[in-house]
Amino acid sequence: MVWLRLIALAVLLLGSGCSSLSQFERERAVGIALQARSDARDCQREDNCAADSPLRALAGEAFSRSQPSQPVHYATILDEGEASLVARINLLRSATRSIDLQTYIFDTDDSARLVIDELLAAARRGVKVRLLIDQLSAITDLQTLGALAGAHHNLQLRVYNPTFGKATPTYLHYAASVICCFRRFNQRMHNKLLVIDDAIGVVGGRNYQDDYYDWDTEYNFRDRDVIISGPEVREMAVNFDAFWAAPRAVPVEQLNDVGRYLLRHGVPALPPLPGRNPERVARAQALADDQAWVQARFVDSALEVGPVHYVADLPDKHQPAAGDEDASFRLDRLLGSAQQEVLLQTPYLVMSDAARDLFGQLRQRPQRVRVKVSTNSLAATDNPIVYALSYKYKRRNMRELGMEIYEYKPFPLAPPVAAFNLEPGAATDTLPAWVLAPQTSAGGELRRPLPAGVAVERGVPAAESRSLLLGSGASGRSQTNALGDLRRRQPGGSEVERDVLRAETRPSFLGSGATSRPLPVTRDGVRMGLHAKSLVIDRRIGVIGTHNFDPRSENYNTEAMVVIEDAAFAQALAGSIEADMRPENSWVVAPRQRLPVLGQLNYSVGKASEALPVLDVWPWRYATVFEYQPSAQCPQPLSIRDPQFYACYRALGDFPEVNVGGKWLLVRMLTAFGAGLVPIL
Repeated sequence: MVWLRLIALAVLLLGSGCSSLSQFERERAVGIALQARSDARDCQREDNCAADSPLRALAGEAFSRSQPSQPVHYATILDEGEASLVARINLLRSATRSIDLQTYIFDTDDSARLVIDELLAAARRGVKVRLLIDQLSAITDLQTLGALAGAHHNLQLRVYNPTFGKATPTYLHYAASVICCFRRFNQRMHNKLLVIDDAIGVVGGRNYQDDYYDWDTEYNFRDRDVIISGPEVREMAVNFDAFWAAPRAVPVEQLNDVGRYLLRHGVPALPPLPGRNPERVARAQALADDQAWVQARFVDSALEVGPVHYVADLPDKHQPAAGDEDASFRLDRLLGSAQQEVLLQTPYLVMSDAARDLFGQLRQRPQRVRVKVSTNSLAATDNPIVYALSYKYKRRNMRELGMEIYEYKPFPLAPPVAAFNLEPGAATDTLPAWVLAPQTSAGGELRRPLPAGVAVERGVPAAESRSLLLGSGASGRSQTNALGDLRRRQPGGSEVERDVLRAETRPSFLGSGATSRPLPVTRDGVRMGLHAKSLVIDRRIGVIGTHNFDPRSENYNTEAMVVIEDAAFAQALAGSIEADMRPENSWVVAPRQRLPVLGQLNYSVGKASEALPVLDVWPWRYATVFEYQPSAQCPQPLSIRDPQFYACYRALGDFPEVNVGGKWLLVRMLTAFGAGLVPIL
């Protein structure tokens, strides 16, 4: 009943000490921030002392060659983490007029602080800087927020959809939000966008936190962005303006807790750079100034592409009139246009009813559309809650919707990671011969097992790319990627079970952040999890963006993506996704080998159990995880539909490399009881 909800809400708010600033206090806090803002400029040049940048020059070339009826665009895929950070720093330094940055997560670690320092430096040069961050997972340090509130007249910071008008609400505030306004609280700004001078933009899955740039010492995300140069960037700027002007985008100095901090302490100095690894910080800064490196890495590899479309939700996504224009609707329309093949890469594979119907229609066509999906394994995912529901419906996804599913390994052998970001002291064994040897597909075309020109950035010579991926040990032998460290824990040996850093869903109304952290695994070393959100349609359309293939992205979060109608770009993106699917980086999900009679009985009981909203406890699922076993009889990976598949692959069980424990049981429990959570995951 409504009155019970109101009573519960009041109790929670009183218990959490929620107090808003008075209008007088709010005006005083805003005045303190405004008065403290410097209007001094470090540069008097017309271009605001922008640094020369081949990337920024590429945008100028795109505009100079464009005609109203024939726009010219360039696109560069960013697969490697640290390189994508260097690209951002270089672009920030190249800004002459404006910088607009929109993101979901913004931390205060080394990578995020580097970006903050560059934004402040640009503001002091005379560049107009606007920073828009979602409240749920962004900066929580009041000293940092207070310092940015009063830093400079050219820098503005707004926080999107702050719970009860606070930057750092407590869990009681979150609980109260669920009771009073569930849908509003869950409507998060998941967009990630950087726009420089309305001319060049970066869109993709990466937030601003060390684990998106291969800098975390425990867990990093395998992610992807795209740099776009050309007229369509103006549409990115228009979309940013809509979010900036939205009522939910609140200036940071107007928030209750930030305002109270300013009233008590004034505008503080920024905390010092964390400096967890000064060498890598210095390296990133130096590379951003190295024009030859930037040219070779991002410009020489850029593709001149066909039509480019920035597809993004607006803040009013959830209004009835917005339905036909939101990003999810456009994404569904793209998928529906597929004739031959869909390559989908998503961290979380939890489908809404609408998505299930869409893939079902593709399956029922006279010429079936092949659907290959790259997603996380339980050992790799940052969110075991979401994985549990993906696990529950594997039979449906494979049998009824025809999906071929590849689950990313927690220690992939050949991810796009620079050698200098591999774990110190890694083993120096060479990669297996089957990884390094050329492979051919069933059609006989050459397939590179390490498509480094794609996986590290297109256009880099193969030899250079391999050295970037694998590094070189003192002995001259290739280093095995430390993320694929094969050293097992010895029985009785000590290993601290790490509480891995924040997941992108932290904190959530589902409970403490611990439930959405990666699970303990059975190997030492730095783990990886898939975070890229990409799509390729018929090798003719490529999509890179923020949209997870889950109900939350469809129904709650605002999302954004770049759609490029160009065969060369689509092929490059397909090569990057397929590299993640290869046996050195992913396991493959396949049906269990059936026993006569018992196999059919198991399938029937499992299907009936899957249909239950609760008590889905049947332990022998339709599909399990397999690993490729190369041999003279099995010289190359096979499709799960190949008659020789089971001779070349061995079953690993449903959850390989997970250290069985309480959280593992959580996955099984959610499989049994969590079907009702699907709409909000």
